[in-house]
Amino acid sequence: MSPGPVLTYLDHAATTPMRPEALDAMLPFLTDRFGNPSGSHRPARAARRAVDDARDVMAEALGCEPGEVVFTSGGTEADNTAVAGALACRPGSVAVAPAAEHQAVLAPVEAAAGRLVGVDGTGRVDHDSLSAALGPDVAVVSVMLANNEVGTVTPLEEVVVLVAEHAPGAVLHTDAVQAFPWLDVAPAAAAAGLVSVSAHKFGGPQGVGALVVRRGVALAPLLRGGGQERDRRSGTSNVAGIVGMAAAARVLQGDRSEVVARVGALRDRLADGLLAAVPGTVETGVGGAWPNRDHKVAGSCHLCFDDVEAEALLFLLDQAGVCASAASSCASGAAEPSHVLAAMGMDRARAGGSLRLSLGWTTTEADVDHALTVVPAAVARLRQARL
Repeated sequence: MSPGPVLTYLDHAATTPMRPEALDAMLPFLTDRFGNPSGSHRPARAARRAVDDARDVMAEALGCEPGEVVFTSGGTEADNTAVAGALACRPGSVAVAPAAEHQAVLAPVEAAAGRLVGVDGTGRVDHDSLSAALGPDVAVVSVMLANNEVGTVTPLEEVVVLVAEHAPGAVLHTDAVQAFPWLDVAPAAAAAGLVSVSAHKFGGPQGVGALVVRRGVALAPLLRGGGQERDRRSGTSNVAGIVGMAAAARVLQGDRSEVVARVGALRDRLADGLLAAVPGTVETGVGGAWPNRDHKVAGSCHLCFDDVEAEALLFLLDQAGVCASAASSCASGAAEPSHVLAAMGMDRARAGGSLRLSLGWTTTEADVDHALTVVPAAVARLRQARL
């Protein structure tokens, strides 16, 4: 049975539709241009040139040298490599990360008995907590540029100062997966020695990403064998995926400002409309020293509804043709409330009613209109059922 058409897609933080330019760029490498770039014959050399050209594009977009770009299978591999690879170069060293990081960072940090530090009520790292966790034994500090659930942006310049003062031998890694579609990562992450991105968050294909490893940063490979990517990531290159990622990045670099302005206005209309229409609603990622949405990425609308269970809400929204999520897509189906909201100090009951509506480059006024009709009705229905 067909699942039916998707009427309103508001889950771009999970994955966003591919840019047509990315698909067009990939197709030849999925058909007649099938060479392995590690080979020496003509088709192999053509594939290698395509990978090299893509590396140039990604280097420009990320503000690094082409030789500093390491292609990976996505953001998770890039994050894992950054943490585990930095630790492997300093036996007995420690990794430090905020408790609101993506699980792709938290899992390797915790597996290595690292230190998790606190965040404030918007999800940004707490400077006092970070300072207390730093020391000469720290090899890597990982602080995401934009939170994958609530969308808050962390100014890395302040983090760099703390790391330089308290752990001068540590490398700073930033997970820029959610930031790249909305921010010019080149200047925003210029101080980070390691930077992760993932293609399917900005209009490229799933299953490909990149890790910036700046010159002079010591990093042991996570994958060993063929010696590809200058011995930093072995395995046959995903040529079609790499080419598609670069094509999407090229288009994004050209229209990011327009998309941010347009989508930001749509996000504000959606958030303001739901806050006005649904009593007992709290917007996350704002408050305290960050009272407005200027410090969130343009596509993020994250709300918590009192007296509502997220799982039931998502079911009703799906029935009504609205695609959304409750937390990180990587944690979908989990019975526990979001670890991000828990780290932010949100009450467990309120966190259980979270809804992540994430907009993207294809979002329209009609999408917002539909959500403004469907979401309040679904919340009212669930609350009525509790009476």
